[in-house]
Amino acid sequence: MTDTAAPAASEQPAVPAPAAKLRKSKEKAPKGRPLYNLLGVITAVVLGFPVYWMVNTALKPSKDAISTDPKFLPFPLSLENFKRALEVSDFWGPVLRSLIIAGSTVAIGLVVGLLAALAISRFAFRGRKVVIVGILTVQMVPLVAMIIPVFLLLNDLGQYNKLSGIILTYLTFVLPFTVWTLRGFIVNIPKELEESAMVDGCTRTGAFVRVVFPLLAPGMVATAIYGFIQAWNEYLYALQLLSQTNTTATVWLGNFTTTRGTEYAPMMAGSTMMAIPVVIFFLLVQRRIASGLTAGAVKG
Repeated sequence: MTDTAAPAASEQPAVPAPAAKLRKSKEKAPKGRPLYNLLGVITAVVLGFPVYWMVNTALKPSKDAISTDPKFLPFPLSLENFKRALEVSDFWGPVLRSLIIAGSTVAIGLVVGLLAALAISRFAFRGRKVVIVGILTVQMVPLVAMIIPVFLLLNDLGQYNKLSGIILTYLTFVLPFTVWTLRGFIVNIPKELEESAMVDGCTRTGAFVRVVFPLLAPGMVATAIYGFIQAWNEYLYALQLLSQTNTTATVWLGNFTTTRGTEYAPMMAGSTMMAIPVVIFFLLVQRRIASGLTAGAVKG
């Protein structure tokens, strides 16, 4: 008699490892993923279509921009609208002033906002809760409601029709958001990291610069994006607090609306040129935006 056993009839051939992993990943894949992908594509198209139509209109001949039969592709291409936009009025002056205003607002807002957020989140002092409530209250006030008091105040201070005055005005709505956002990032950084650095010989300032500040970089980038866009796109205060010879890029677009009507194609060309600095700024810091938007939502 032999001691060999016959192979079991129910024995299945071994599944290759790559095939098993693929089958396992398919089983774990959420059933609604195609629907989510479709919704994502629809959202992207809806949000991106106005930008596409702006560029499309800018590259069309002027007569095609107001045609009752719109063309979804700008053929034939024409750069005449960009030339017309540059000839309507001074373009580079308003753009330069907008860059100075937006850049200064972001820089001052980040420095002051970071110090204020650090004080609120790391130090206990009398009136701390009042300050936090005050920051939230300021954000709830409509900007339109403050334009007359701001105008009177700047006029009394001799800051009417000055870039320094408009920068201070923009800080009134950029700074509260900056403080509140950076506070959320600082709170989510454990105090133990600073304490460990101080035990190793760092001062409180050194611990902040070497440990906390690098961890705050994503949050500061995301906050800077918001502040820059807010200051760059603001229209009402720039219209009321600056003269026509000292205006910003957003107010400059009003030159295309005259008593004879609105020149839509040159206006879209001007809007396209205005969007370029924001796009460049976004591309320079886009690597840190995603982490900056999510880092403050998760406890570190």
